[in-house]
Amino acid sequence: MQSVTLPQGNRMPVFGLGTWRMGEHGDQFDHEVELIRAAIDMGITLLDTAEMYGEGGAEEVIGAAIDGRREGLYLVSKFFPHNASRNGVMEACDRSLRRMQCDYIDLYMLHWPGSVPLEQTFEALQALRDGGKIRDYGVSNFNLADLEKVPTEYQAQLGCNQVFYNLAHREVEWEVSAWCQQRGIPLMAYSPLDQASKLLHDPVLGEIAARHEVTAAQVALAWLLRQPNTVVIPKTTQQHRLRENLGALEVTLDDDDLARLDAAFPPPDAPTRLGMR
Repeated sequence: MQSVTLPQGNRMPVFGLGTWRMGEHGDQFDHEVELIRAAIDMGITLLDTAEMYGEGGAEEVIGAAIDGRREGLYLVSKFFPHNASRNGVMEACDRSLRRMQCDYIDLYMLHWPGSVPLEQTFEALQALRDGGKIRDYGVSNFNLADLEKVPTEYQAQLGCNQVFYNLAHREVEWEVSAWCQQRGIPLMAYSPLDQASKLLHDPVLGEIAARHEVTAAQVALAWLLRQPNTVVIPKTTQQHRLRENLGALEVTLDDDDLARLDAAFPPPDAPTRLGMR
């Protein structure tokens, strides 16, 4: 699995599994555990979750799935903005660690901007890293103005900005991407297939997929993987989709493909805020 390097030197796989909407229904627990174990068996080691997902339920699914298999995995979780005070972050992290039954989180992020002063948030994140409970910290859904509010001493240490990013939603490319790239901060694209029922029926995407003898989803993911310092975390509940999504790593798009995709899905040409889902 290819990887990107975070500002502090740790490496993160470029491809992972999202767990949004997992842990919400008890009758799906065993199926979701089996799916995550299958993903690990296929070589997917990055698992992305949040305390918001199922109000901790997704973290419990991960905890059950990785029991005895923590070594070699890359765990990402996020905390609510209302838990972003110094004590709130520390307590939220401890709860996430208990639910996932592990000793540390590889990347821990503020889920979206809130009202708690960021000085408190990042003091807590630094203390968690110093104490070994997390390896890196970052943010999610941060526009440029939000990133610039991060205390200066922590900006260059951000491990990631997780954003809503796909062919149909390229808002991050207006300003946010450049700010992050200048500092070596990776982007993590959630919902990388947008609304699959709509995006994946685009005729240009279909033509490129047919030419490469792959699926439209694989082309859409391969396009994101071509973007600088970008990680993708598609979510699925089906093992055959896991295999399909993972196949995007083997797709090589040429300059003509990229030009056609740019024409069909142009980047923003005016100031625009990040989308969010």
